[in-house]
Amino acid sequence: MLQTIDILIILAYLVGTILIGLSLRKKAQKSKDDYLMGGKSLPWYMLGLSNASGMFDISGTMWLVTLTFVYGFKSIWIPWLWPVFNQVFLMVYLSMWLRRSNVTTGAEWILFRFDNGKGGRRSHTIIVIFAILSCLGFLAYGFIGLGKFVEIFIPWEIISVYIPFDIPVAYIPHFYGIIFTLFAVFYSVLGGMSGIVWTDVLQYGIMTVSSIAIAVIAWQAYGANAMDVPEGWMNPFFDWELHMDWSNIIAEVNTKIEEDGYTMFGIFFMLMVFKGILSSIAGPAPNYDMQKILSTKSPLEAAKMSAFSLGALIPTRYLMVGGFSVLALLFYDKLDLKTAGVLDFEKILPAAIEQFVPVGLLGLLLAGLLAAFMSTFAGTLNAAQAYLVNDIYLKHYEPDASSKTIKKMNYGSGIVVVIISIILGFFVQDVNSILQWIVSALFGSYVISNVLKWHWWRFNGEGYFWGMLSGIIPALIFPVFLDTLDLYYFPIILLISLAGSIIGTYSAPPTNEHVLQNFYKKTKPWGFWSPIAKKLSVEQHDSVENKNFKWDMFNVVLGTLAQTLLVVIPLYIILRETSLLMITTGMLIISIVVLKFSWWDRIKKEDIKYRSDN
Repeated sequence: MLQTIDILIILAYLVGTILIGLSLRKKAQKSKDDYLMGGKSLPWYMLGLSNASGMFDISGTMWLVTLTFVYGFKSIWIPWLWPVFNQVFLMVYLSMWLRRSNVTTGAEWILFRFDNGKGGRRSHTIIVIFAILSCLGFLAYGFIGLGKFVEIFIPWEIISVYIPFDIPVAYIPHFYGIIFTLFAVFYSVLGGMSGIVWTDVLQYGIMTVSSIAIAVIAWQAYGANAMDVPEGWMNPFFDWELHMDWSNIIAEVNTKIEEDGYTMFGIFFMLMVFKGILSSIAGPAPNYDMQKILSTKSPLEAAKMSAFSLGALIPTRYLMVGGFSVLALLFYDKLDLKTAGVLDFEKILPAAIEQFVPVGLLGLLLAGLLAAFMSTFAGTLNAAQAYLVNDIYLKHYEPDASSKTIKKMNYGSGIVVVIISIILGFFVQDVNSILQWIVSALFGSYVISNVLKWHWWRFNGEGYFWGMLSGIIPALIFPVFLDTLDLYYFPIILLISLAGSIIGTYSAPPTNEHVLQNFYKKTKPWGFWSPIAKKLSVEQHDSVENKNFKWDMFNVVLGTLAQTLLVVIPLYIILRETSLLMITTGMLIISIVVLKFSWWDRIKKEDIKYRSDN
């Protein structure tokens, strides 16, 4: 039960978000770029903290705590579904490629790549549709996670006496979700990108303090109590099958593993890595992550921002994830994980918070986690507004709209998106189901077209449109008729999308050569660009083809290793595994030192050369 001091801390945070929104309202109203991108004047480290904060969401943290509780150290691989290592690809080269375009949204980038002809216009339309679908999916995902979280701490029995109407038990989480969503809407719609970033920085500070405190509590509890876990729980390595039997400890966990579909872990892992690599090479999806990259001051700052996001997010988040997972395992019998008599492992995080977090810290932690929801919600909402206003309204209806009209459209589009996402939230079963659909089915439709757009000169707007469309349709239909893990039909969606991309590409002539040359000169991607690079080198003798593929892939592997070490190190700290902690810390230091020479020094030189050429 929340005490007075906890309630005051939460209220202070909520008031703080309102004040931030009000104080930045005038700056946001100056122009479209000021509203959607903070005027491209925000420092890279603030955008990095904001990006980390946006990824530190309630729904994702609930999911990670559940995974760590059930699968132990093998859980470090499951977030590769997302894939979490896409941030490494962004850090190494993709953030710089994307930021060089100097556009406002991912849909505007499509016109930069394919021009404004028939294929380009179709491509622009399909990426706007995909962006809005993914934004709505993420908003519904955050909405359902928040509802499950809040209902534990604010008992409906206390609130119901003040509500003049009846709400069915099944929809109580949705009621809480609507209330806290309104705060996120307020500061994001009023303050735009600047309001979101400043609120995110506040939230990140709260979460860092909370994570360290939870890790200390868990570290002390682990030293004084025995933890009963199945064989293999402490081992990150695996065979074809999971081989983790909870029968003699918590038998219901075996049912959870079977429902998740991860029993054949080797096949699951290979599919996940295959999908993850393709998704990462495709570049960021058109959501808040892409908007933060486009909002940086320069390409080099975009790379720094992506790297800083990783360093800021992972250790902090896994101190909390590891702390709550260990506490839940040590004192499982004290947790109330049942909803209407049914065991729900997604309630491990809120149940552990209620049981183990002391007064005062509870208010701070809840304020941080509520802020995490609002951060993700606000960033995604900002991305959806950017597509609706910039890529639909201004492009097709009123290109010369006044600042006052644009302001009204920003406000109106934000409210419409929120209403639709809340309605969708009522149809979502749980956090895992919507997450699986987003990262496996919906993003499966995105992969092929977006890999080809970077790396193949002949790929045109028609190919992009038909590749995306032929992937989106089965992504929407398959979950209705196929009762299996979404990841398992990812290869089918991939093949259908590939066929659509190739057929579409050769159904129309290549993109205008001047457009391709302009794209290649500005972006400088590696891949199958030789015909364009050769023509440019004839016209501009100092133009050199990008041959950094091997270096970039080496740095991606090394960066992914460093990222994975950042995950396990907090877990080893909490579990007092001193020798493993020393080994992994040593490996991390070596990885960072090598990356300094193989990545950072190289991209600084590349950036100087690029600026002199452009």
